Amino acid sequence: MSASTEQRVDPVTLQIVANALASIADEMATTIFRTAHSTVVRDGMDFSAAILDARGETVAQAVTVPFHLGSLPAAIERLLEHYDGRMEPGDVFLMNDPFDGGIHLQDMFLFKPVYHEGELIGFTTTTAHHGDVGGRLPGSSACDNTEIFQEGIRLPWLRLYAGGKPVEDVFKIVEANVRIPRMTLGDLGAQVAACAVAERALVALAERHGREGLAALAAELVDHTERVVRAEIASWPDGTATFTDYLGSDGIDAVDVPITATVTISGDEITADLRESAPMVRGSLNSTRSFVQACVYQAVRCALEADVPNTSGAFRPIHVLTKPGTVCEVTLPGASSMRGVTGFRVLDAVNGALAQLVPDRVPAAGEGGNTLAIFGAERPEGGRFVFYELVVGTWGATPGDDGNDGVTNPASLAANIPVEVGESEFPIVVERYGLVPDSGGPGRRRGGLAVERAWRCLTSDTSLIVRSDRAVHPPYGLAGGLPGAPSENVLVRPDGTEEVLPAMFSTTIQAGDTYVHRIAGGGGFGDPLEREPELVAADVANDKVSVPAARERYGVVVDEDGVLDRTATANLRARTRREETG
Repeated sequence: MSASTEQRVDPVTLQIVANALASIADEMATTIFRTAHSTVVRDGMDFSAAILDARGETVAQAVTVPFHLGSLPAAIERLLEHYDGRMEPGDVFLMNDPFDGGIHLQDMFLFKPVYHEGELIGFTTTTAHHGDVGGRLPGSSACDNTEIFQEGIRLPWLRLYAGGKPVEDVFKIVEANVRIPRMTLGDLGAQVAACAVAERALVALAERHGREGLAALAAELVDHTERVVRAEIASWPDGTATFTDYLGSDGIDAVDVPITATVTISGDEITADLRESAPMVRGSLNSTRSFVQACVYQAVRCALEADVPNTSGAFRPIHVLTKPGTVCEVTLPGASSMRGVTGFRVLDAVNGALAQLVPDRVPAAGEGGNTLAIFGAERPEGGRFVFYELVVGTWGATPGDDGNDGVTNPASLAANIPVEVGESEFPIVVERYGLVPDSGGPGRRRGGLAVERAWRCLTSDTSLIVRSDRAVHPPYGLAGGLPGAPSENVLVRPDGTEEVLPAMFSTTIQAGDTYVHRIAGGGGFGDPLEREPELVAADVANDKVSVPAARERYGVVVDEDGVLDRTATANLRARTRREETG
């Protein structure tokens, strides 16, 4: 932006417009939430919404999935490559192809160009994870998919609406290739409605401020965001650090898949180099470059303390290096339907490197990302169902606070499906749902507790697909904090026999079988022997830490009611310190 343009932008008006754009984006999210058909979108909240200016710069984002939103620059770039100069008012464009700007086939991107007095003023966009897009198994996402052609219908950039009218052939193609067409088309309709709601509001802003005035305000908002981020990064010490974290499976077998991040802070910019990560794996854990970029953006964003507007200006000081043919940059015909877990591990690896450079800004590792459990079968009364369950919910400890219990990963913002909703809409009974004592990593600040959930299946020959992780490599602690408890998968037969299952699998279960999943607990921060005894006693009283664990892990002596014995605690900790120092 030129100096003269900067001078024309009134800071008060800029803030008013920024708030208006953010409100429009949140209204888009509310529209999807209220009108979507599937539980994964409506209740699991696996969707996002944003507004872009005419240049394709993101100027506002709803409080939705960051991994989607950070992928928008690549998506709009490919859309403009195909259709720049050939768009018209009323058009809506659809895409889900990971090799054409998408991130996996289940996430469908919709972009609607917005016009005022015949001129393009911006785009409204939504992304939603659809419960089924075809493929070899119900739910489409399967860790043991080995190529993209097994994962469902692949849509390059297409017009879904042309001049305000639906392109019926595209709708027919989608309907014919999915197992739950009512839900899939209903969710697409919710995305279109959200874009239309935002279009009206964006046009109203252009009428109020003028097309050129709105463009100048949007450009300055993006530039302002960049300046805020650069200023904070510049206050961090320069340096380079490397951290390697691991996936415990390649989607098929239990093998280590290293994700290596080398992070460099130089002046007011950050570079994250992931080129030394593992080659592409056999299963569907391979990520697109754009998704990895989004994960890095989120890691850096979480370390910032400044109030940063949700615009693409925040991405400009952050550079991401990936290598084609690695798990961090999939190439054809690699499968990517379960790439989400790779993104979560990229976040953890970048955080592990940042913790060496700005240790007061970074938490210990959380649960490792949400677990997906997808049930699919014929309903007893006829017709198919696909129940897409998300299990989310524990954070690693921070330098100042315990990790959150039962709160979604900060990179996801998805939600657990309410028990009542799941049981009322699908032939599933949730037998157990709660927090797991002693699962949070010990530390001066304790990691969040793991979430456990158990589903009893009511249908025969039911497909069960599970993507979890952190069974082999539990969430790391920082600054002397210990790892959280590892995740677990168990199948309980009606006769009570139990089968331990791997972290990632596809199988068939029967009526009466109960699948039990426990996510990992969050890592701890700081020396457990430095945790205030009163906090340990409170954890015991609240059933978060057992009496034996208080003694063995924290050196704190309490009774079953959480009553603290201060003298015995001081003696035990002193003895433990002497034993540690030899």
